[in-house]
Amino acid sequence: MVRTPEIIGVIGAGAMGAGIAQVAARAGHTVYLSDTRAGAAEKAVASMLQSLKKLEEKGKLPGGKAAEITARIHPVETMQAEFELDWVIEAVVEDMTVKQQVFSGLESVVKEDAVLATNTSSLSVTAIASACRFPQRVVGLHFFNPAPLMPLVEVVPALQTDALLPERCMQLMSSWGKVPVLAKDTPGFIVNRLARPYYGESLRIFEEGIADFPTIDWALKTVGGFRMGPFELMDLIGNDVNYTVTETVWTQFYFDPRYRPSLIQKQMRDARRFGRKSGRGYYDYSEGAVQPAAAENLELGRSITERVVAMLINEAVEALYLKIADRDALDLAMTNGVNYPKGLLRWADDWGLEKVLQQLEALQAAYGDDRYRPSVLLRKMAADKRNFY
Repeated sequence: MVRTPEIIGVIGAGAMGAGIAQVAARAGHTVYLSDTRAGAAEKAVASMLQSLKKLEEKGKLPGGKAAEITARIHPVETMQAEFELDWVIEAVVEDMTVKQQVFSGLESVVKEDAVLATNTSSLSVTAIASACRFPQRVVGLHFFNPAPLMPLVEVVPALQTDALLPERCMQLMSSWGKVPVLAKDTPGFIVNRLARPYYGESLRIFEEGIADFPTIDWALKTVGGFRMGPFELMDLIGNDVNYTVTETVWTQFYFDPRYRPSLIQKQMRDARRFGRKSGRGYYDYSEGAVQPAAAENLELGRSITERVVAMLINEAVEALYLKIADRDALDLAMTNGVNYPKGLLRWADDWGLEKVLQQLEALQAAYGDDRYRPSVLLRKMAADKRNFY
């Protein structure tokens, strides 16, 4: 029987770390939240208390629950052996050297059977684990922002991870009310890999002068059914973050053209037009700014949507072919991690695999670019007239 962990350590008191700490505390765990920046952990807990009190006032949380949850979170500067941590979840800056230093240092202050989890979104869990004397206890637990609201958690075992640990992770995340999916330790895991064409192909469409930002956003929301358009979403995520993830996935895949970043992404990052958090991105968020109107042309909207969705489907099919995750995990990840209107493999069935294949073959023939190459599995299944469901 899997032992239920009682004490959770979270390293990093930024938005993600604080959110994870809140989720763990709400599930009934004692939590130690650490940050080397003086007062950062205390400030995070105080901010969390105020946010939870507002939920109480709105009737979305029972009275007294805010104080009860935050009372379980102990802000500290560093993790100590006397905390007797069962699990530690790292949520620090997305830098391999920093993460390896954190994990290497943790081994001297945690029990031998403590689990060390990284919240990395795009770095190799195997490489992070290599910094440890006991790499078999290292695993990836990739939450999505904001952690208290987003249900998905990608469970990513490293090459060295103990074979029984992923199932323990799945059970723990389920007990926290999350939707865990198991993913192979490859660049971007599931969501950050499969979602690349949503941004990349939309940027290509803009670069070619086919449509502007608001029209592409309108098309994918109105015709495609996505909650947010790609340019709105990049501005929300942060164009610095989005570019870094794109570049990381591209370089880790040895410069596969499928994941090639756009020069526009880099220019946005370099110009510090990060989006909402900086006041300017693909759109202007300054007070009184008038947003440009979309050209609401239904035929153009369908063309944009079919091109982008075909690329997304192809990426999901390739991930299934390479056993990054199983069919259900791939579709669950995209509906629960980035709120896609439906799973991409389900979408492929609804469209018809032959239609998806024809769209990709037409793009590859027109551009002569390997970014459009159809997955081998897509070709086989279309030829055999098979579906994923």
